[in-house]
Amino acid sequence: MKAQTGMTPIVFNGKFLAAAPTGVHRVAQELIQALDRLLAPLDGAPETIVLAPATAKRNLALSRTRIVRTNFLSGIAKDIPWEQLSLPWLARRGTLVSLCNLGPVLHPRAVTMIHDAQVHLTPQSYSRGFRLWYKFLQPLVGRTNRQILTVSEYSRQQLVRYGVAPADRITVIHNGCDHVLACRPADGVIAANGLEKGRYVLALANTQAHKNIPVLLEAFADPRLGDMTLVLFGAASREDFQRLGAFVPENVRFIGHVDDAQLAALMIHACAFACPSTTEGFGLPPLEAMILGCPAVVAPCGALPEVCGDAALTADPHDAGRWVEQIRALADDGELSARMRDAGRRQAATFTWENAARKLAQVLGLPLADRDAADAAPERIAAE
Repeated sequence: MKAQTGMTPIVFNGKFLAAAPTGVHRVAQELIQALDRLLAPLDGAPETIVLAPATAKRNLALSRTRIVRTNFLSGIAKDIPWEQLSLPWLARRGTLVSLCNLGPVLHPRAVTMIHDAQVHLTPQSYSRGFRLWYKFLQPLVGRTNRQILTVSEYSRQQLVRYGVAPADRITVIHNGCDHVLACRPADGVIAANGLEKGRYVLALANTQAHKNIPVLLEAFADPRLGDMTLVLFGAASREDFQRLGAFVPENVRFIGHVDDAQLAALMIHACAFACPSTTEGFGLPPLEAMILGCPAVVAPCGALPEVCGDAALTADPHDAGRWVEQIRALADDGELSARMRDAGRRQAATFTWENAARKLAQVLGLPLADRDAADAAPERIAAE
């Protein structure tokens, strides 16, 4: 493979490689790697580079895309000056692609993925400084960038509603979830945490208001779920929820951070994955569970209906009793559980990183856009 000289390089904003991994960072990682795989066998594709601050310690699995770390303004104020000043200068001859909600304002050929409008929809989920920065910068990005990307039609509508960008300059690129299939499950995590296969429900340990985990805590305080365990993975602890005034019943287990292999095993052997969010820009964890054959119970909110379709059970985000009923149904009805497992696999299998990378390639005007693509080609920008 040789990059074609004279073509505009594609430069990815690698600031996320300097931060602790999040769901948004996972999207950036998988999308860049998938595009790299698609471009690897092609002659004549433009050069692709990930520009990262010198503080970036993490790497990506890439074959033809270079990661370049730069020192100027790196390590200052969470690398914000690096992103807004150093990055656009270094990427001035390329098309600059940022995939983690924010990007430089001062670049003539910038494309930024804004995943959701959560700072507007549920401002109580974020610190005051975070809200002010996002509400200030995102509309500037929306006005100055050549194209805004987002991850669902729901998010597109909300970004328009809150004036972040006009509808005709926002392209939807659904996330993939098939990365979890490449991971060998670490089944030892089940016994290590004293869990019984099929007798626990998995959910994210997160205290943000829109994640709505207290409704699950209330559900598991119900005697009807006394023989089931709620397993919460992630950063938040029992004490974190108690400080917020939530009652945490005894059949709730906090297992902290888990790696991809452990999470895959937890999903495969769970009775269900629960996502009671009052809003989601996409909803990647339920899809990850579904593609592994774990039934999902979700709130019919945000992008969750768009993403999960009819392949997940639903429950009102404010009705703990309904969550009890749906979880009990999956635990007691083997036929229903098997049907939801099959439906979930089929639905989730339509969300692949290759499809996402092909659509990104179309937006960027890359040569593989002439091959079979998942959706109709949006406006190209790289040649402008």
